[in-house]
Amino acid sequence: MRRLPPLTAIEAFVQVARLGSVKEAAAILSLSSPALTRRIQALERYIGHQLFERRHQSVHLNSDGERLLAEIGPSIDSLSVAMERAIGNREMMRLRLAVPSLFAMQRLMPHLPSLRGAHPDLHIDLDTGANRIARLDDGLDAAIAITAEVDPSLYSRRIDSNRVIAIGSKAIQEGPNAITDPAQLASTTIFLHRDMPETFSYWKEAVGLPNLEPAAIDHFDAGQLILDAAAQGLGVAFMLESHLSASSDPRLVRLFDHAVESPYSYWFACRRSSLTRRPVRIFHDWLFESLPPL
Repeated sequence: MRRLPPLTAIEAFVQVARLGSVKEAAAILSLSSPALTRRIQALERYIGHQLFERRHQSVHLNSDGERLLAEIGPSIDSLSVAMERAIGNREMMRLRLAVPSLFAMQRLMPHLPSLRGAHPDLHIDLDTGANRIARLDDGLDAAIAITAEVDPSLYSRRIDSNRVIAIGSKAIQEGPNAITDPAQLASTTIFLHRDMPETFSYWKEAVGLPNLEPAAIDHFDAGQLILDAAAQGLGVAFMLESHLSASSDPRLVRLFDHAVESPYSYWFACRRSSLTRRPVRIFHDWLFESLPPL
């Protein structure tokens, strides 16, 4: 069997590849940046070519580096788990996750049993408060947020893309005062989520009614409350298509035929250094590999 390079060099490569930062990886491994760089260079000499594209403030995997990470990353994770078991480290893992309440209800809770079945030692504290990404330094390990963009200094990955639609009650489509045309929104209250304040503006521009102004705009902090208000016939909600498809409320229907690409999406975000923690990594991988799309 061919002699392997030092495990410390492989560990350094995986950390830098996942974090995209020599400085952050060095802090995780309790090394100086020059010492960590020497380990990476030793691995590149062993392999015979470079694994990163080096820029002024960051490093990025090249195609050879991406292929190597894909092949050895899971093995390094498995080795870490095996060593924890060997030394008897069976302590409960805990993840502190900020998440919108509607996403938690519609997407997370129905599928968490599969995560618990695969990782019974992982426990999740759910925080449904506002300003999720901004509170990553206040005791949170990771966040799921609906936003148009994420601070590039953070690790982030889009969970899905979506379309904006008008959602109302079945009753609002019926009777002499039924709303069947977007222009009728001028006499209607609309509901918007505070995390998606420009939703209606994007929608009306896309459908060719830039000057359309509703009778009133009510803002909510909770998506489920918006859906409940729309189901009661109190107004029209402008939400994501997935919010309606995942809703179990038979009173709700999509109004009009217009569906507009949303500037807002659900994102997973955390500090780059947090991604090296096992609870965060387990949840992240499960979220993108096992959570069914809508």
